[in-house]
Amino acid sequence: MKLIEWTMEEQEQLIEFMTTNVWPYHENSHPARDIVEKAIDEGGYESDESKTFWLVNDDDLQVGMVKIYDLQDDIPLFDLRIAGKWRGVGYGTKALKLISEYVFSLPNNKIRLEGHTRQDNIAMRKTFENAGFVKEAHLRQAWYVPKENAYYDAITYGITRQDYLEGKTTPVSWDDEVKIDTINYKENWDFPSSFESERLIIRMPIMEDVDTVWEAIVHSAKTLKPFMNWAQTLPEKEKTRENIRQAIGDFVTRKDLRLHVFLKDSGEFVGSTGLHNIDWTIPKFEIGYWLDARFEGKGYMTEAVQRISQFAFEELRAKRLEIRCDSDNIRSRAVASRAQFELEGILKQDSRSADGKTLRDTCIYAKIQ
Repeated sequence: MKLIEWTMEEQEQLIEFMTTNVWPYHENSHPARDIVEKAIDEGGYESDESKTFWLVNDDDLQVGMVKIYDLQDDIPLFDLRIAGKWRGVGYGTKALKLISEYVFSLPNNKIRLEGHTRQDNIAMRKTFENAGFVKEAHLRQAWYVPKENAYYDAITYGITRQDYLEGKTTPVSWDDEVKIDTINYKENWDFPSSFESERLIIRMPIMEDVDTVWEAIVHSAKTLKPFMNWAQTLPEKEKTRENIRQAIGDFVTRKDLRLHVFLKDSGEFVGSTGLHNIDWTIPKFEIGYWLDARFEGKGYMTEAVQRISQFAFEELRAKRLEIRCDSDNIRSRAVASRAQFELEGILKQDSRSADGKTLRDTCIYAKIQ
């Protein structure tokens, strides 16, 4: 991997990079074009204080970018961003090492380099550690997220010039490090975002899915409407785009694991499924699904549910999987039965119908490890 300095002639490329990826742990997870343009115009990416670089892998593909700022100070900061499709393959650690090399090779002998992240951003915290950074501060309720109107704890990591030159780390002892290592689900934080069954490819969403998913919803509106709250009116394509953007962010942060299903042979989109209502402390998951009406009656969703169940038990160490559906949703109940989920009970008048007009009974199917 290498750093290639960004130039003002690449404004459109930078704007596209910032607005088409989801940044779940940043203050603004979905920056709009005008915000990025304003930052560029004000010298936020190129000035005496700031330098921006593309992160280019060994195949000469741009996999991310980094902005190093406060360059006139003895202690610079940085903003590292890896594109969604390249996360989880080790580029973050390589990038941090290159950033350190750049900063500590500057002629004015920088004292240290530091970065900040949210406490729950486990992937970034591990990246800091793997690159030789040390946790130096834990700031309670210091990270505000406007969209959620919520505060999170913030963590500061740093590397000193001396440690970098000597190739060592000088750790600080923190009680919460033990807690992080002993939470079971974080042992399973890294897992594949794509897998296959006999006929299907099952993977996390990407922004390129928007047109295909929207067309499937339009074609399947009649069959989806009776049981899907979100299908009461046809969504505009932009709503589908925003929904998928959010799903990508939730997948990256492990809040929800939506999965899109495609045919191996033709690449056609079959339907949407995934692992929802997650409780990582057990761990347990609820499998939900909907099928493009043009592919009904071929057993695709049953095959997908069976493979997702295997994935959940083997990769995520799930202890319990559930499928919940309206008692009148015969197709959904048939999928659960064929996938060998056990009907544990029917909750009477447990929910409202998709259109909100009547009370409905909910079937709970489950499979345990």
